[in-house]
Amino acid sequence: MIPLAPPDFKSGFVAIVGRPNVGKSTLLNQLVGQKIAITSPVAQTTRHRLQGILTTDEAQIIFIDTPGIHKPHHELGKILVNNAKKAMQLVDLILLVVDSSVPAGKGDRYVVELLADNSTPVILGLNKSDLQSNPELDESYLEIAREREWETIKFSALNQLGIDKLQSILIDKLEPGPYYYPPELVTDMPERMIMAELIREQILHLTRQEIPHSVAIVIEKIETTPKITRVFAAINVERKSQKGIIIGKEGSMLKAIGTAAREQIAKLIEGEVYLKLFVKVEPMWRQSQLHLGEFGYKLDK
Repeated sequence: MIPLAPPDFKSGFVAIVGRPNVGKSTLLNQLVGQKIAITSPVAQTTRHRLQGILTTDEAQIIFIDTPGIHKPHHELGKILVNNAKKAMQLVDLILLVVDSSVPAGKGDRYVVELLADNSTPVILGLNKSDLQSNPELDESYLEIAREREWETIKFSALNQLGIDKLQSILIDKLEPGPYYYPPELVTDMPERMIMAELIREQILHLTRQEIPHSVAIVIEKIETTPKITRVFAAINVERKSQKGIIIGKEGSMLKAIGTAAREQIAKLIEGEVYLKLFVKVEPMWRQSQLHLGEFGYKLDK
């Protein structure tokens, strides 16, 4: 049930944007208080435009976690960047997240340029403040903010430092509005999609650098009984050599991926899980509009 909001209740949509690997997904998980977005040290981890929902006594914020904005090198990259740009046009507020442990670089300035013609209010979030070796690192970002009259806030998504203050600032910026979702909901992502992402997360953690960007997960079937949920998933890669890496010697890598992913899926559904993984080779799927559509990657209109 979606309740009727009191007169002073606030709500709205906030896009979390930035270049790859600045901690956007970690931040989203902290803000909603639950893991809904996968994280890893590998750049461009997020592929889907995720919605996380934070509901408090005074507000409901729908966060849009966007793929890292970068200059794309294939059709998949074009879709991801397009969808991130689209998200920035459809929200009430933009939270631009940067890695404040390093000076502002070309990637950050590229995102700033994309926001130049956008009339949506922007807050500049300086993440990873706990890793700063020199306070002067802030200056390159503060200069950007001053030029555009953006409010800034420092925090550490990983250590939860400053997250409560960030939440308060976001609520202050929103207008009065209704509940868009039931208060107990933390995401509107289909469970099947979250399962696929949890499997991909383990591949990001456990395999070599050449593998992560070439992997797409498809949940082919889910069978549910009162005692156990059976999940059958295909791991799609682009080359036979990648298939060998995913499987590993005598199936050791595939087993490790499956064990870790099964634990995460069990937490998601709060029940017993049987997970069966298959590995398929789909040459150059990231360049194929057909395969991109089949694997769930489509341009947002």
